Amino acid sequence: MLMLIVALLCLAGSVFLVAEYVSLPARERMLSFRRAAAYGRRARKKGPQLQGSFRDRALVPAMGRAARMVLRINPKTSVEAVNLRLLSSGYGRRISPTAFLAAKGFAAIGGLVLGFVFGSASKGLAMGIMIGAGLGAVGFIAPDFFLNSRIRSRQERLRADLPDALDLLAVSVKAGLSFDAAVVKITEQTEGPLGEEFALTLSEMRIGESRQDALKKLAERTNIPEIGAFARSIIQADQFGISLGRILRVQAVDTRHRRQIAAEEKAMKAPVKMLFPTVLFIFPSMFIVILGPALLNISKILSL
Repeated sequence: MLMLIVALLCLAGSVFLVAEYVSLPARERMLSFRRAAAYGRRARKKGPQLQGSFRDRALVPAMGRAARMVLRINPKTSVEAVNLRLLSSGYGRRISPTAFLAAKGFAAIGGLVLGFVFGSASKGLAMGIMIGAGLGAVGFIAPDFFLNSRIRSRQERLRADLPDALDLLAVSVKAGLSFDAAVVKITEQTEGPLGEEFALTLSEMRIGESRQDALKKLAERTNIPEIGAFARSIIQADQFGISLGRILRVQAVDTRHRRQIAAEEKAMKAPVKMLFPTVLFIFPSMFIVILGPALLNISKILSL
């Protein structure tokens, strides 16, 4: 009965957190509208009232405390590093570093409590402490594991789409378009993370940021050598007055060559990776099928 109550409480808390996260953008927009509508007015208070919603009064301070706890547990982690990883994964515009660190803290605490309750109820206090510590460690590491997998998959998608985008950029520049107009063509024709990154770079240039700074931020967000080389070549072309069309063509060829080398490297690693499942699963089955009847016949002969 106790485990059922704890499970229901954890389920209710999870549903509440998910609902709070999903409805966060809409509530922020409504709060902005209310502040704009009430701008310049004087609020008349008739008595002591609680200011702000439950999220502002309880959830946000709890997230801040959890984030600070995670930073104390892992001093090598910083808010800037987490923000850069979130930008590399594509979640940087939807999840703040504080929210990610707080999610790690809440997951660790939830795993610790659940493991201790269920382990102590079934196996005893010592086993409950061990299971709680294990689940707490899993809850602490799981968000990083998910974020790293997201970063790797997004970087692979960026590497795969970059050569075609550079070809389109080179053709557009040679046709007489400026670099900004060519980037607009890429955002219109390219879907996925590469189009999003170029759209963000174009937005930064439109609000007054220099092309060099916008390209440097693009290279930092993506953290891919190919895009870093592309950004450096464009910056050098601007500084020395080199033709952009020729630079972009060379970059497209080089990026496609790197993609081919990466594919060949993966193909060469495939036999080595197939060796372990072959030895562990396929060879024992073959031995059983081939040698099984012979062993049965030998056992019958020896038993006579």
